[in-house]
Amino acid sequence: MANNMIQAKNLIFSYPADSEPEKKQNNLILKNISLEIKKGSFTAILGHNGSGKSTLAKHMNAILIADEGKLFVDGLDSSQEENLFAIRQKAGMVFQNPDNQIVATIVEEDVAFAPENLGVPPEEIRKRVDNALKAVKMYEYRNHAPTQLSGGQKQRVAIAGVIAMQPDCIILDEPTAMLDPQGRQEVMEIILKLNQEQKITVILITHYMEEAALAERVVVIDNGQIILDDSPKKVFSQVDKMKKIGLDVPQVTELAWELNKAGYAISTEIITEQECLTALEKLLLER
Repeated sequence: MANNMIQAKNLIFSYPADSEPEKKQNNLILKNISLEIKKGSFTAILGHNGSGKSTLAKHMNAILIADEGKLFVDGLDSSQEENLFAIRQKAGMVFQNPDNQIVATIVEEDVAFAPENLGVPPEEIRKRVDNALKAVKMYEYRNHAPTQLSGGQKQRVAIAGVIAMQPDCIILDEPTAMLDPQGRQEVMEIILKLNQEQKITVILITHYMEEAALAERVVVIDNGQIILDDSPKKVFSQVDKMKKIGLDVPQVTELAWELNKAGYAISTEIITEQECLTALEKLLLER
């Protein structure tokens, strides 16, 4: 367990329903999920709406507690109330809509909000706020009102607010869903930088396959169960299985898959535009 940031053991969870046991049984969202996520890793979690992926993410931050099974955050049992404060310091959460996370009228005050509530000394807060805003490239906007910012900028401020808590793990629940392509790119660059340079464990819930392709590992959830768990190349090469559960794959992967089906000798484990370009050039040269 020492090398695991997150460890889920046989999680079962259902949202409250009628008191009748059979109704609650039919309302199961997570069905016996077991999962280990290593410290310093970057994992993407995929699934269509209602699959259980966001519910699983909320267990990782102890927002939700399983009906059965256990979830540990850096070895801390999330079902033990005395661990909640430490867990939420270790695992910060960024949600889909930044407006729901921004609480202050000035950017730097918003980023300082969580450390203040943690009782961090003022001089340390100042340092953390400055470092967090620089990390997400929003330092020059520190005295702006969040209402003056674009969606992408607001999301970067929300991420800075989590960074200022100095977590070991950041869980992002569809952080780019409400952003335009430029905003999505800005946020993904920050996420990759935090993982690669600061070694923060990143867990990304996303609908965008191109974002998931940037992770080291992709976990696919369907109907409350893990059905695929492997590298992006291995997961996305299973185009038939992904489509069957209502998920897409990166466009370049689908192109390679279609060409392969048509009889062309091209790998179905292509997930980037550059890999696709190289493979197509090779095909053309061979013809």
